[in-house]
Amino acid sequence: MRIDTEEIISGVYLIGGPGITSADDAAVYLIDFAGELVLIDAGAGKSSSQIVRNIEMLGLNPTNLSFLILTHCHIDHIGSAPFFKKQYGTKILIHELDAQAVENGDSRKTAANWYGTTFPPMAVDRKLKGEHETLKYGQEELHCLHTPGHTPGSISLYLDRGGKRVLFGQDIHGPFHRDFDSDIKAWKKSMQNLLALDADILCEGHFGIFYSKKRVRSYIERYLEEYE
Repeated sequence: MRIDTEEIISGVYLIGGPGITSADDAAVYLIDFAGELVLIDAGAGKSSSQIVRNIEMLGLNPTNLSFLILTHCHIDHIGSAPFFKKQYGTKILIHELDAQAVENGDSRKTAANWYGTTFPPMAVDRKLKGEHETLKYGQEELHCLHTPGHTPGSISLYLDRGGKRVLFGQDIHGPFHRDFDSDIKAWKKSMQNLLALDADILCEGHFGIFYSKKRVRSYIERYLEEYE
């Protein structure tokens, strides 16, 4: 049976997104912390069962999904969050500056209206605060960085594993729109902070996975030049 997933580095997988689940889905990433599972983003909402199947086909148990971390409040990243919260008791994490849009089901700020759909108001279990929070899993740390610009509460994450730094930078390319309360000046500062991480691998939200420090840096710098 063909498995529609990709192992990026040991225990880190791409399990959803265009070509894997639905064309509406942003990339969905899964991290296995010795059996405890963390999901980064959850697609636009129509692919819940397929995401579950992809987890199971990796030989992992979706009941072990402890956290779903939402990189920001847009529907193509948060759509299946209510499903995972209800089905598995998965705790929902998002930065406090994007939490209100999720908890209110705000069609404009979640961009649900752009997709011709709605998002039901959903309680958030943990609101990330400030510039940097670290989540600990055994001896490993998953770093959550506040990287505003695309939305006020956008975050990027990074994990050091197997001698490599893996950066999850979902919508670091934008777009920027007043409906999203975007801030290009804040975004430029955020991108400089990401460049300083000197990541080996970039797991992006819409344009794939970039391997090597050089490709990661080039990807970010290309957008900085575009919005100069």
